[in-house]
Amino acid sequence: MTKKFHIHTFGCQMNVHDSEKMAGIFSGKGLEETGGTDNADVIVLNTCSIREKAEQKFYSELGRLKKAKQENPNLKIAVAGCIAQQQGNTIFKRFPYVDFILGPDNIDSLESWIGDRKQSAEHRTQTTALKYNPGYHTKTLPIKREGRVRAWVSIMYGCDNFCAYCVVPYTRGRERSRPRADIYNEFELLAEQGFKEITLLGQNVNSYGKNLAEDSDFPGLLEKIHKIDGIQRIRFVTSHPRDLSGKLINAMRDLPKVCEHLHLPVQSGSDKILHLMNRGYTFEDYKKKMDSLRNNINNIAITTDIIVGFPGESDKDFELTLNALLEIEYDGIFAFKYSKRPGTKALNLPDHIDEAVKSERLSKVLQLQEAITFQKNKALIGKTMEILVEGASANDPEKLTGRTKTNKIVNFCGDEKDIGDLVKVEILEARQHSLYGETT
Repeated sequence: MTKKFHIHTFGCQMNVHDSEKMAGIFSGKGLEETGGTDNADVIVLNTCSIREKAEQKFYSELGRLKKAKQENPNLKIAVAGCIAQQQGNTIFKRFPYVDFILGPDNIDSLESWIGDRKQSAEHRTQTTALKYNPGYHTKTLPIKREGRVRAWVSIMYGCDNFCAYCVVPYTRGRERSRPRADIYNEFELLAEQGFKEITLLGQNVNSYGKNLAEDSDFPGLLEKIHKIDGIQRIRFVTSHPRDLSGKLINAMRDLPKVCEHLHLPVQSGSDKILHLMNRGYTFEDYKKKMDSLRNNINNIAITTDIIVGFPGESDKDFELTLNALLEIEYDGIFAFKYSKRPGTKALNLPDHIDEAVKSERLSKVLQLQEAITFQKNKALIGKTMEILVEGASANDPEKLTGRTKTNKIVNFCGDEKDIGDLVKVEILEARQHSLYGETT
């Protein structure tokens, strides 16, 4: 009987892509993916520790698996991702029914673990794979991708920025760029497989290439992969404002396949808070780059991240963030309350903000941005836009869904044969987080 596996992914797009690699390894070993935990023989929880809420969701899910392990002692449970790297063997102490713990740089260790999966419940051993893996960024792992239109490609791992609130440098290590030839080869394969849109992934894609022996930078990488036939759209996340160069802005302007959308986290409109966060720029620095983007790239959509309630954030500091939203008018934001993270510098800062104040500030930010986003969406009514058709709409399976080059979600009536194609859609209705239209 074919063994089945289930992966529950928490957190960012990087984790989603890591789970695709895990699924590729399992599938290559003859396991079959299942949609839930009930009939799984192997369960992996791929964790995120960037915010406390994601960590709480993981622990709740892991707690629920205790009963499943009691009912099936041969069930194998693995914990992967950032919490695994951060907590290590302490997970075994709290949850003794866990079998394997592996960090983000040790996904390749799943192959040998699965090879030992027939080990009986009576003789089970608990193992870890958490050591620094210096060659991980040069390895090519099998990938079982979600969907057939859009794909993720990692171009670098780790981060060197050490923002005061962030655990990533401690859980994913320092920056390592993948060799350009490996990325190029992966792009060519995706083109052969019929994928139309590729998103480049990295904690700070702008600094790609700085530790490579070969002479390469991120704009140069974009220029090279832009020449690959078959790929119609290129996106990338995430960019650090400090490293956003004029050369990259020019590449976005001059390379037609690179989408007119940039996610550029500002985090705060207050220079005082930006300094405490160790972001390495002032709001004025950030604003100048916004102006350059909009002056060079017609109709570019810009999205961002906001953290409210960072230690020391006064009412005045918060007002500066609200003013930043009004001044820049983002197309959309991801906003969060500051969350205490073990090992980060912000944990030891004075003047932590009361939870009720953080909640009130988050509500104000979201309310303001919802009005801005809705106005921007309404301005698109009557326009005809090019949509890459991704598949059936999640909210209405009778309709299709896709995105504009500016990353606006558009739902419309269409034919399944259009999935994977570019179609023209006239926008008829604006909604808070999407658009509705008809093909022309």
